[in-house]
Formats: sequence, C-alpha cells, structure tokens
Amino acid sequence: MKGHPIKKVIPGSIAQELEMEEGDILLSINEQPIEDIFDYQYLTNDEYIEVLIEKQNGEQWLLEVDKEYEEDLGLEFDNGLMDEYRSCQNKCMFCFIDQMPKGMRETLYFKDDDSRLSFLQGNYITLTNMSERDVERIVQYHLGPVNISVQTTNPQLRCKMLHNRFAGDALKKIDILYKGGIEMNGQIVLCRGINDKEELDRSIEDLTAYLPFMRSVSVVPAGLTKYREGLYPLAPFTKEDAIALIHQIEGWQERLYKKWGLHFIHASDEWYILAGLPFPPEEQYDGYIQLENGVGMMRLLEEEFTAALQKRDGDNKKRSVSIATGVLAYPQICSMADRMQEKFPNLKLYVYKIENHFFGEMITVSGLLTGGDIIKQLSGKALGDTLLLPCNVLRSGEDVFLDDITLTEMEKSLHVPVNIVKSSGSDFVKAVLGEDAEERRPNGKVTYIDAFGQNGEE
Repeated sequence: MKGHPIKKVIPGSIAQELEMEEGDILLSINEQPIEDIFDYQYLTNDEYIEVLIEKQNGEQWLLEVDKEYEEDLGLEFDNGLMDEYRSCQNKCMFCFIDQMPKGMRETLYFKDDDSRLSFLQGNYITLTNMSERDVERIVQYHLGPVNISVQTTNPQLRCKMLHNRFAGDALKKIDILYKGGIEMNGQIVLCRGINDKEELDRSIEDLTAYLPFMRSVSVVPAGLTKYREGLYPLAPFTKEDAIALIHQIEGWQERLYKKWGLHFIHASDEWYILAGLPFPPEEQYDGYIQLENGVGMMRLLEEEFTAALQKRDGDNKKRSVSIATGVLAYPQICSMADRMQEKFPNLKLYVYKIENHFFGEMITVSGLLTGGDIIKQLSGKALGDTLLLPCNVLRSGEDVFLDDITLTEMEKSLHVPVNIVKSSGSDFVKAVLGEDAEERRPNGKVTYIDAFGQNGEE
C-alpha cells in the first residue's frame, strides 16, 4: 500500500490531538488508498472518517475522527501534490520558459502542466497532460475551479500552437467538465497573426457555449524575450493592434452581459496600457475573477489606493522614499506618487522605471525584473531613506531575485534599506508613509500579485 510520510503536524490541529507526528506515514482513509491530493482532499471532507497511519516504530494505528464537514486534519506532506509533479509535454510557440537564457536555477526551467495544480494553486493547464481518470476524478469529487489555457478552439490551430498533435482532441475534456458542472476559467495567450482577430472571435463564440460553468476567459499578450533564436517567429503587438483588440472584446462583453449578466471575456491590463486607453470601471471585471492573470490589477490598485488615501488627513510629515517599478505600471505609479505628495507636501518621492535588459525590453512587467537590472539602473540615483519594491520581484517566500541576487546584496550595493511591498493600494500608502516596518521582509508564502504591475507568469 502506497504511503505518504507526514512532514508536519499543525499545532492545535486534529492530527496533533490524535498524536500523529512528523515522520508517521499516512496509509489510507476509510480503507481507501490515497493516490494524491485529489483523493486526500475528498476523503477527508466527511464529518466521520477512519485514518490508518503507520508509526515510526512500525505500529499501525486506526484512528476514528469526528469533525466538522471539510475541517482540515492539520497535516502537511513533503510534496504538496502527494505525488510526482507532471511536466508539460507541449512545445508552445509562445512558451516563456523556452525563451529564458541558460545558466539560471534549475527550478525555473520546469514546465508544469498538472491538473492538480490548477485546483490547488490556480495554475492554468492545457489539458493535454490530463488523463481520462483525472477528468473522471475531478467530476466525481466535484473539484474546481479548473483553469484552462485554451489559446484557440480551432483544433488544427491548437495543435500548431502547442506543437502537440493531441492538443485539438484535448479540448473535448472541456465538454466532460461542463457536463459534470465543474467551474472553469479560461485563458487565451494571444499571438499576433496566429490566434487573433477572426480566430479570436471563433474562440470566444465557442467558449460561450460553456456558460455559466466557464465563468471567465482572459486574453493576454504573449510575452516575448530576446532569447527567441530558433523559436517560432512571433511579432509584438502594436498600439493599433491593442486598440482593435479592446474594441473587439468590449463588443463581446456588451452582448454577453445582456444575456448572462457577466462580461465573461476580459482583456488583461497590458492591452489598455499599450492602447493608451483608460482601464474599465470596476464593475466590468465581474468581481476580479481573473485578477491573478493580470485582469483588473491596475483598476483594483487604483480603487484601493484612492480609498486608503481618502481616509488620511494630510500633514507635514517629512520622508524621502524611492519606488522602482516595471515599464508597464510606471505611469500609474507616478500618478499615485503625485497624489500622495499633494496631500503630504513634505514627502519626497522618486519613482524609477526599470527596463528589462535581462529578458529584453519587450518584457515590461515588474514580476520579471532581476536584481541586476534594478541595481544597475538605480546606482547613483537619489533613493531617499528607503527603496520600495513590489513583492513579486522575489522568489516565493524568499529574499532572492530571479537572477539569484539577494535583498541583502542589493541593500549593500545601493546603500539603502529595501522595503518589499505587498499587493494592495492600501499597502502602497502604508509603505510610502513608513507605516509598515514589519513588511520589510517576506514572511511565509505570499500571493505574488504585483502591487506595481502585472504578475510575471504567462
């Protein structure tokens, strides 16, 4: 029987009360073996369960557990999936990992396409690496939402874009999820001249057939680095392309909202910035369903910032602060800084736009900035009492940038303390005013939504 070693028992949990310990092995629940996190989550939901564990001395304990429905046992395992991670077998024409330089840490080159990560962490999956059994278990356990990288509903074109002859057939799994009543979100990574314009219309129309279980679909531009030698030739979108795309999507939104009360299809923030158009009003984002996919981050940041600033009375507080951000969000951060200086006349704010020399200047999100680029472009600049950086420039839960430069190294190089700011507009106000001293270092796992721009993931 396959067992799962217990890495940690949460203090005060049911598991601790039952004297489970680190190093014990979970064997079964309700006499059923546990293949992975899907089984574990489902089997532990009930109010009464029987848990079989093997102690470190070889004894087996059968524990009867009475608890609240969906109450967690309080166990953590070495692998969050309780199984091996499944790597992506596609070779997408727009894949960001294929566009990375050599010599970076090994984990940055792992391509995940694991359906279980969609359920657990919100990752987007192509469905090409999902077995029939995976789909059956999702429906059986009624897991969701499942986030799907659609790219196009044209089967032949999808095979070409993913460089996988099974990619078109994989779309049929959406039908099974729909019939099973599973909530889904979609993503279309748009490539110029490939899946845009008429092909995008086709995809949107096809995906509306899955309403209301397909709750939303985002359209994001493919990120193109300077390391594309030997890869499919892709051209960047222009301002005119972005304007046309927004009109196309907003036309669909108007029609769909009348029928479903949902806007459904959303353009990510990059399109509005590239087009030079204002962001839509808050209600157009349907509750920010696609926030972590770069849809509505700038609007939400603006709304939160405005609310936080309005709650404060201006005063004569003196403080000198520098703020570094990516090219994409630079205009909005400048606007926010100006508004803060109007209310606090003795504030001195320096806002710096960091260009991405490491990946190439077409990469404009701050989530893909490296420590080296930040240090090089800020050296010799006025940085004030502290430097503010958005939290997504760091590796999750660590003090390390993408290029392995540490926060400590940056502080030594720039001769200034670095404050890592969380994601909300309120956090931005607190950081500028120096009200967040305890936020200086990341603490535990953080959702890396970029306070100063889109996240760095595709």
